[in-house]
Amino acid sequence: MREGAWGAGRTGAEMTDATLPRVVIAGRANVGKSSLFNRLAGRRLALVGDVPGLTRDAREAEARLAGRAVMLVDTAGLEDAPSGSLGGRMLAHAEAALRRAELILFVVDARAGVLPRDLELAQRLRRLGRPVMPVINKAEGRGSAGAAEGWTLGFGEPLAVSAAHGEGIDALAAAIAARLAPAGEVREAEERALRLAIVGRPNAGKSTLINRLIGEDRMVTGPEPGITRDALTIPFTAADGTLFALIDTAGLRKRARVAPGAESLAAGAAIAALKRAEVVALAVDATAGIHEQDLEIGRLIAEEGRAAVLVLTKWDAVKARAAVQRAIEDRLARSLPQLKGMAVLPLSAQTGMGMTAFLPAVTEAAEIWNRRIPTASLNRWLATALARHPPPLVGGKRVKLRYITEAKARPPSFVVFGSRADDTPEEYRRYLANGLRESFALPGTPIRLSFRSAENPYAPAE
Repeated sequence: MREGAWGAGRTGAEMTDATLPRVVIAGRANVGKSSLFNRLAGRRLALVGDVPGLTRDAREAEARLAGRAVMLVDTAGLEDAPSGSLGGRMLAHAEAALRRAELILFVVDARAGVLPRDLELAQRLRRLGRPVMPVINKAEGRGSAGAAEGWTLGFGEPLAVSAAHGEGIDALAAAIAARLAPAGEVREAEERALRLAIVGRPNAGKSTLINRLIGEDRMVTGPEPGITRDALTIPFTAADGTLFALIDTAGLRKRARVAPGAESLAAGAAIAALKRAEVVALAVDATAGIHEQDLEIGRLIAEEGRAAVLVLTKWDAVKARAAVQRAIEDRLARSLPQLKGMAVLPLSAQTGMGMTAFLPAVTEAAEIWNRRIPTASLNRWLATALARHPPPLVGGKRVKLRYITEAKARPPSFVVFGSRADDTPEEYRRYLANGLRESFALPGTPIRLSFRSAENPYAPAE
C-alpha cells in the first residue's frame, strides 16, 4: 500500500509539513492508543472503544504539544499474525511507521499491568533503535498502582496518564516536546552523525587535533592560549563511513581565572557543547602532565553523563613516555573514578603519531554509552553480588535488594528495587556500581545507579 493511503481521511492541514517530527503511538491492542491519540491531537479523529483491533491503518494528525508542532501517528495493535493475513499487513504498516518515528510512545494498560507480551514488544522496539517513552495509560484510580511496573520495560521513567479522563496529558506533552530535536532540525537515522566534542584547558592542542582529523587547517592554531572562542561544529566522515559532528571548544580555565566578556562567553559555549555531545575527548597536554583543572573537566563530563576518552596530546615531545603515562593513569584512577577505565590515547596531532587509534576508541566509547544489558543477565549478576557481599544492616535491619533493571542507556542507568532500598549505604552503592562496570564491560562511561523501595512484581512470594 502506498504511504499516502495509510492515513486515509487526513485533512489538508494534517499533511502540510512532512518535516514535522513523527511521534508514533504503539502498543498491544486495546491499551488506549487511539484514545491517547485523540487526546493529544485535541480532537476526536480515531475510533475508540473496548473492542480490540479498531485501528487498522496508521492515522496521522498534526498537533501542537507544549508549543512544539508534531505529526502524531496512531498505529494498529502490535499483535503477531501471518504475513499474508490482514493482521500481518496491519503489523507491517505499524512497524513501517515505527521505523520512521522521531519518538515512540509505548503504551501499556495500567489495569492489566506489564504483561509478557509487553516485554516482548519492548524488545522489538529496542531493536529498532528509535527513542522510546513508556506511557502507562488508564492509570486513574486503582489503575495507578500498576504504573510503577512500567520501569520493567527498560525505557526509563514511565509517565502515568488517563487518556479517557485527561489526567497527566499536559505533563506527557511537555515530556514529548523536551525529547524531540529542536524545531526545524530534520534527522535521517541512517545519516545521523556522532557528536564528538574536544574539550580541555587552553593550549592543550584541541584545534590541532581537529585539523589533523579533517586533513586541513580549518581551525586557527598557535602557541597562544585562548585562540578558539566559539564552539564550532564541523561535519566529518571517517574512512569507514562513520559520520561525525566534530565540536571544537574554547579552553576551560579555573572559574576564578575566567575574565568577564569574551572569555566568559567562550567558556559557556564550551560547556554547552559538552552537554550536547555524545562522546567527549578530554585533551591533556602530556608535556605538562595532568592538572587539577583537567580532573575538574573530567568530573563535569561525568556529571553530564557523557562518554569519554582521554587524549594525551603533544606525545612526540614527551621524553620518559612510559613513566608519564603510568603517572597520569594512576592519578586518574585515584581522582576520577566516575570514568574508571576510559581509554587513554597518547598521540601527536602535529606529526600524526597515534592518530589511527583515536576514532576507533571514540566509536567504542559511544557503543558502551549506548549499551543495553538484558534484565535477566542483570538479575543473575545481582544475585551473585549479593551472595558475595550482602548489604549491611541499617538501623538494625538488613536492606533487601531483590531486582535490577536498566532504566535507560546514554549513559547506562540502572534501578535497583527492594525492601528499604532507599537506605542502601553509599559504600555499598559504589560496590554495586563497580561490579556493574567490571562485569558488563562498561569502562569510561558514567554509571547511574538509583534505588527504589518497591517490590519486584515478578518475584515469587516468600
